[in-house]
Amino acid sequence: MAKSKGKNKGTTSRWIIVAIFAILAGVAYFLFFSGMSRTGKEKYVLIDENDNIDSVYAKLQPISTPQGFWVFKQLAGIMGYSNHIRPGRFTVGSSGSLQTSRHIINGLQTPVKITIRSVRTIEDLATDVSEKLMFSRSELLSRLKSKETCKKYGFTPETIPAMFIPNTYDFYWNTSVDKFLDKMSEENKKFWNFERKEKAKQAGFTESEIVTLASIVDEETDNEAEMPKIAGMYINRLHMNMPLQADPTIKFATKNFTAHRIYQKWLTIDNPYNTYKYRGLPPGPIRIPSVAAIDAVLNYVHHDYIYMCAKEDFSGTHNFAKTYEEHQVNAAKYAKALNEHGIN
Repeated sequence: MAKSKGKNKGTTSRWIIVAIFAILAGVAYFLFFSGMSRTGKEKYVLIDENDNIDSVYAKLQPISTPQGFWVFKQLAGIMGYSNHIRPGRFTVGSSGSLQTSRHIINGLQTPVKITIRSVRTIEDLATDVSEKLMFSRSELLSRLKSKETCKKYGFTPETIPAMFIPNTYDFYWNTSVDKFLDKMSEENKKFWNFERKEKAKQAGFTESEIVTLASIVDEETDNEAEMPKIAGMYINRLHMNMPLQADPTIKFATKNFTAHRIYQKWLTIDNPYNTYKYRGLPPGPIRIPSVAAIDAVLNYVHHDYIYMCAKEDFSGTHNFAKTYEEHQVNAAKYAKALNEHGIN
């Protein structure tokens, strides 16, 4: 009987120890390995160069679970975080509190995806980018308008939109303006591979001129299948030393981007982007063109058309003509359709 009691006592002790370890393991998991986000959804904390330990706490506490915030504070104290706060954008989500805290303290950021869109102006570009990165819109605009900065990358303030190739890129939130522009320059060089450079050379244009023409083509249509044909029409006019007479350049010059009609009074304005008044290409792109438009110019269709006019069915495509008389007929059809629909 004594042996049986001793055996039961030993078994009970072992179960108590197992239970204690299980409880401790549960507490450890709860503290260190459960998600740190208060809502369970992915959140981000932005830590800038001026933050101190108190301001970091103030940013982190509202989006963290109580236990996750406690873990961060303990680890921050142990690792002397207050003496080496690293700026950046950090994810607070489903990852464990310990891992998240270590990432923040060690400056292991979550990359930001920046989509360079086919926008009309560098002001639009600066707005898009500055909303996602630490630097300000005005800081980026100042660089893009600087002759010195543009020259560094092989452009002018007029041609600098040609450096930006629409795509999605990864950046860290605290990337500087200079590093951002360096990356965009590198991506531009990757885009202009041997094949594209050769096609530009064969067409008789520089890369910036190709992009400038592509920006006009992009403004003329959303129909990618028609883009090479439109590009061919404008190239024909350039080869014949005819004014491009591209309506999108008038919209750009007058900043009337939503105009459905081009008025006669606009055609005489003294603006280098007025391709009714000045022959050749405008000084630079009138937007950041799509990759489809750039490739359409590089692969333009050879034909004899020198005129085009939007179709009267408002399909977004065009009627092309070889003579001015044919063009006048097409233009009259379009003007009639505008009048019938009450479009000014």
